[in-house]
Amino acid sequence: MSNNSTSTGVVKAAAPTTVKAVVTVVQTVTGAVGRLGISGVLDFITQLFGENLVIELVAAELDPETGLEKPTVKANGRRSGSEDSEIYYKASFKIPENFGEIGAILIENKHYHEMFIKSIVLSGLSSTSASTSDSVKFSCNTWVHHRSDGLQKRVFFADKSYLPRETPNGLERYRQNELEVVRGDGQGERKSAERIYDYDVYNDLGDPDSDADLARPVLGGPVHPYPRRIRTGRPKTKKDPLSESPGSNMYVPRDEEFSEIKNLQFSADTVFSVLRALLPSLESTILSSNEFPHFAAIDALFNEGIELPNDSKVGVVRSIIPRIVKAISNSGKSLLRFETPEFIDRDKFAWFRDAEFARQTLAGINPCVIKLVTEWPLKSNLDPEVYGPAESAITTELVELEIGGCTTVQKALEEKKLFIIDYHDVFLPYVNKVRELEGTTFYGSRTLFYLTSDGTLRPVAIELTRPPVDGKPQWKQVFKPTWDATGVWLWRLAKSHVLAHDSGYHELVTHWLRSHACTEPYIIATNRQLSAMHPIYRLLHPHLRYTMKINALARGGLINAGGIIERAFSPGKYSMELSSVAYDKLWQFNLEGLPADLISRGMAVEDPTAPHGLKLTIEDYPYANDGLLMWDAIKKWIADYVACYYQEPSLVQSDDELQAWWTEIRTVGHADKKDATWWPELKTPEDLVGILTTVIWVASGHHAAVNFGQFDFGAYFPNRPTIARTQMPTEDPNDEATKQFMERPEEFLLKSFPSQIQATTIMAIIDVLSTHSPDEEYIGEKIQPYWADDRVITAAFEQFNGKMKEIEGIIDGRNADTNLRNRAGAGVVPYQLLKPFSEPGVTGKGVPNSVSI
Repeated sequence: MSNNSTSTGVVKAAAPTTVKAVVTVVQTVTGAVGRLGISGVLDFITQLFGENLVIELVAAELDPETGLEKPTVKANGRRSGSEDSEIYYKASFKIPENFGEIGAILIENKHYHEMFIKSIVLSGLSSTSASTSDSVKFSCNTWVHHRSDGLQKRVFFADKSYLPRETPNGLERYRQNELEVVRGDGQGERKSAERIYDYDVYNDLGDPDSDADLARPVLGGPVHPYPRRIRTGRPKTKKDPLSESPGSNMYVPRDEEFSEIKNLQFSADTVFSVLRALLPSLESTILSSNEFPHFAAIDALFNEGIELPNDSKVGVVRSIIPRIVKAISNSGKSLLRFETPEFIDRDKFAWFRDAEFARQTLAGINPCVIKLVTEWPLKSNLDPEVYGPAESAITTELVELEIGGCTTVQKALEEKKLFIIDYHDVFLPYVNKVRELEGTTFYGSRTLFYLTSDGTLRPVAIELTRPPVDGKPQWKQVFKPTWDATGVWLWRLAKSHVLAHDSGYHELVTHWLRSHACTEPYIIATNRQLSAMHPIYRLLHPHLRYTMKINALARGGLINAGGIIERAFSPGKYSMELSSVAYDKLWQFNLEGLPADLISRGMAVEDPTAPHGLKLTIEDYPYANDGLLMWDAIKKWIADYVACYYQEPSLVQSDDELQAWWTEIRTVGHADKKDATWWPELKTPEDLVGILTTVIWVASGHHAAVNFGQFDFGAYFPNRPTIARTQMPTEDPNDEATKQFMERPEEFLLKSFPSQIQATTIMAIIDVLSTHSPDEEYIGEKIQPYWADDRVITAAFEQFNGKMKEIEGIIDGRNADTNLRNRAGAGVVPYQLLKPFSEPGVTGKGVPNSVSI
């Protein structure tokens, strides 16, 4: 533990003395203050009698004579004033002579509404040899339930952190009891005021009682492996005893709810519910399930906009998402009009070009999939008896013809110049199932790229595959860039299919699974196993904020049966099943860190002489280059922090809370992966640093890189269609669709794109999901209050903050370097997704501490 702290966090009171407490409460709409009605009157009466808050001081040490806990010292906190949005309560205590150090505070809220307590400061305490201050702070930042909830008093520990073995003996019972409270007993339906963290499978995505077609399999378990979610305990459905009834109010522990600032700005509950209610109205009036009639109609969504029916639902959306729904001046009418994304504003036709198609694999919103080709010929690992011949139709001759005789395939492999985006094996088992759904189609796909001498990628070939079906043999075809009219349009259609595959995989796996779903077990385990006074809890807490709430909202409106993802993405009702397949086959914790991920995809090799200890296979790889800067900075900060508390391996191994935390993540939170041999051990400080760096990188850098560019790259949906609705015209040459394609290929492409209602829905959602809240907390921006008095940790964090600012400048410099053609050039959107800081709104940059949207 740091020996340079200027405050112990628990201060010894001299014989007998008066100690004063100031409790800072944030004034909120939902809190105790400012509420009307009977409960508001009752609150006023309690204030008159001085019973606002009951505050008890807890001695840090047991009575040395009896070995028992010392009686707490109690006082009433009275409201004493307010300033801006904060209200202050004050109390005075007479401290007995032998009370000793104050280690914790108990709070009982006598109001009839919950309160958000920001902090408690005790003053009037005598200095000790270890302290230069007569005050001590308790950073709370939590809701305290009202007495009608019948819950236990809240306990708050001083800002000094303790490993379990160092806990003052007077606080041991409080430390253990608080953990027992948040673990709960695994029984009953959770209530909104509770703070209980427990695990469950994803058994609430379907709604079989409403419609048999809305039944969905349980995700989590041997059939469909998946990470665990927060347990809500709602009743089971009548038609499926394994599934939980969906509900409009998704429980999350009270402290996981959005702040009021974020709720007012984002109001995710309302956004999703209103959009769902508004869609039928849009479908029956201005929009349809048909394609856009021409590209000008797509442009109109950004330029002229579309007049909406003037009803209350539109008014609510306009108040929540003013960027999308605008009032027409002096008319009172509403206009559906999207902001023009920077990508299309800079170069309207960028989406059309092969160079941009390839560039976005390295500098777009899904740069985590492309990998080096290391084996030739390309082959499937699926059963050929079920899915057809395993060998790819992308032949050596075809590739060598496409790369213009520059080299042979063998030489290209040796020189590491062939790269692939491979959605063949992960998608092919679902192709025939998806094709039974109305309004969509599906393929397994492979897209091959060649690394040119200027460091950019050039697409070489796209292979689309359908497995055998109804007595028909496997169908596969390779499409390539060409010059004849038919070939050009077929290539554009093939790219559109691959982009739909990439959009689906991005949303379901790279984004949702890796950063949202896989993080939720970390949140649950952290709260269940690490005390609030544990230093690792305090390190992780800002990186776990809001994630559980946004995940709950997703289960209610995005990834649920009949939700937005199923309605607008190619896999349809099988979307979450595909996410489960990816988790089962591909997800490994030890590959979630950026360096390990790059190495596993062949995009880097270890090189102690190179920056970051890695040599990139493609030197100009914006996501990797910027991400490694952030990875190293995060790891250095965590290493400095961990060193303050764990100087040797025995301290890690003997930390019962820490060991229980890591065990529970592996065996309960990710129970379907518990027997995997790739889980890192937790025996040394270095092990701990590696694990924590991975968790924090996924929640911050990884999520930012794959989330906040969604509007810029996806709002103009021809660049990233979420669905392909028509089959390739060459799959059945005698089909009527082939004739339509040959006569009017542009119309055929528009029919393959998302429909008007699908595109508009996705555009509205990704606008919201790409938005930074005004109260966003960016990585390395603000030090946590727990560490403010520790000079060693403060110095380490200041270095971290300085590094984030340095990274901002480095990224700006890289984006100005026209030699880096994957991030700079005429009309090219600069790669800013890993710039640490941002203003509120849709900015295409900024790395929040956590998966906060």
